[in-house]
Order: sequence, then C-alpha cells, then structure tokens
Amino acid sequence: MKLVPLFLLVGIFAVIGCSKKAPTFSPELVSKAEAGDAKAQNDLGRCYCKGISVVQDYNEAVKWWTKASEQLGLRVVEYYGKGSAQDYKEAANWLTRAAEQGDADAQGSLGRCYAYGIGLTRDCKEAVKWFTKSAEQGNADAQYDLGRRYWWGIESYTQDYEKAFKWLTKAAEQGNAGAQANLALCYYYGEGATKDYKESVKWLTKAAEQGNPEAQNNLGRFYAKGIGINEDYKEAVKWYTKSAEQKDCFAQFNLGNCYEHGTGVTQDYKEAFKWYAKSAEQGNRDARWVLGVCYDKGLGVTQDKKEAVKWWTKAAEQGHVDAKRIIESLRSK
Repeated sequence: MKLVPLFLLVGIFAVIGCSKKAPTFSPELVSKAEAGDAKAQNDLGRCYCKGISVVQDYNEAVKWWTKASEQLGLRVVEYYGKGSAQDYKEAANWLTRAAEQGDADAQGSLGRCYAYGIGLTRDCKEAVKWFTKSAEQGNADAQYDLGRRYWWGIESYTQDYEKAFKWLTKAAEQGNAGAQANLALCYYYGEGATKDYKESVKWLTKAAEQGNPEAQNNLGRFYAKGIGINEDYKEAVKWYTKSAEQKDCFAQFNLGNCYEHGTGVTQDYKEAFKWYAKSAEQGNRDARWVLGVCYDKGLGVTQDKKEAVKWWTKAAEQGHVDAKRIIESLRSK
C-alpha cells in the first residue's frame, strides 16, 4: 500500500520575513515606519495583522504593507479578506512587479497565483517559470512546490523523479517540513534516489518533529512495521496520536486499529470506535467499513444494525470490496 500522499499547499502569498522572529510593536517601530523604512512598515503591518502588542486592525495592516509595497515593490502581503475588500488582482500586480525585480519570495508567490488562478488567468507554464526562478534563488517554499509537482506529475508537469528529488532535497535541507516528508517518500520507493529506508526514517522524523501530520502518521507506520527502524508499537501509537489529533484521517484509522487490537496500548473498544468514527466522518472508506462492523457487533458502541448498514453503504459507494459484497448480500435477501 502506498504511503499517504502529501498535498500540503503552501499559502498563496508569502509575507517576507514571516519565517523570522516576530516583530514587536513599539514607538520606535512606528517612527521608523513613518520615516519611510520599508522593513519597519512591513513589520508594523504584521503587528497590526496579528495583534502583536497592539489592537488587531486589518485596515492598518494593509495600509502599512501597501506603503512598503509602493516604496520598494518588494513587499506583497498575505491578506485574509478581512478589514478592507480583498483584491487579488492588485495583489498579483504587486507580486509581478516585485518578481520582475528579482525578489525570490514574490516569484514563488506569483508562481502560486498562476498555478491556482489567483488574481491572474491560470497558466501552468508561467507557474513553472516563476517557481523555477524563485527556487534557483534558494527559496525553500518554491523548491518544495517544484519538487512536489515533479514527484506527483501534477497538472502540466511531466513526472520526473530525478528533478523532484533534486528540489525536495534542497528544500528539505533548509528545514521545509513538507519537503522533508516528501523526500522520505523518494527514499522509501527508490524513486529519484536509491531505496534507503533508514534515510526515509531520518527525513520523516525531521518532518514529524516539526508537526507535519502526514509525516507523523507515516513514521507511526514505520515503527509499527519495523521499516528502517526497530519495531516499536508504543512509538507507533505516539506518532499516530500526534497526527490523529491534527485530524489526519489515516492516522485516526490507524490509531483506532491500535486500540481495537491492543497494539502498543491497552485494548479499548470505546477509544477504537471514537477514532474510527472521526476517520469515517472525514471520508476514509476503510474506517467507514470498520465503523459499520463496530455498529453491527456492538464494539465500543451500542449495537445498531441500521447504522451498520448506513456506514457499509457509504464505504461501498467508495468502492470498498467487503462493503459492496455485504450490501449486495443484504439486498438479495
């Protein structure tokens, strides 16, 4: 079975400096911003946007970000549609100006605008062009965007594992958790790189420790199966739990399975039912099948044949073989 695909989308607009230490609102910062310091204007906008040591005010945030943008053409903001009206076309216009001046963050963000049709006509070739320009300047998010697309063959990208590995490695080495999680898949499958389970574990661990839910779930699977690391069910449960609490439906299913069978944790049918239900409600067909079994047998929940049929039907509609067979059997009676 393939590991869980990672489709973590990076935010549409990258705010320059947001990955750095958060600014602090102060009279000095205001003075610098009013004097025309573009960095201070950008930081002041962040303070107002996030409510850092000042009353949150989205209009003020936009005002100061706009001043910074107008001055250098190098600051395009991430704006959430609050305060003044969102204007994606204007944002894309500023991104284009900044990107054409060589700003790597703007180039990456402009690539996303073209990729998703945000404020611009969707154009995959233009997206590739700007992602590449940004990635070549060392922008980790753009490197991850390129690597992910080449690995999965998304849209107009021809699947190219060697290019995927190249860009994912560059982004992963800069600490990009999404890239680390995807790079682990390269090593696991031996696509773009020599198959190496230990290297896969190494990168999964880095991503998981940063809180990436897909990596946490996959790392849990590695511990449960003893892939590239000593089998350790308690560690598996630990990582499944971290991922499940972030609403990863695959981890929720895996955690439910651990509680059902007492693997790495004390057997508890109620806990198993809880996690199966959470996963099923998110559309996981395997969880929907098992949830039906729980209702049918009264495992961790009051027996309810109608509920069992309801969940089996949902699973069958998604192509679950066992669910389809049992629903067909019930209909033939």
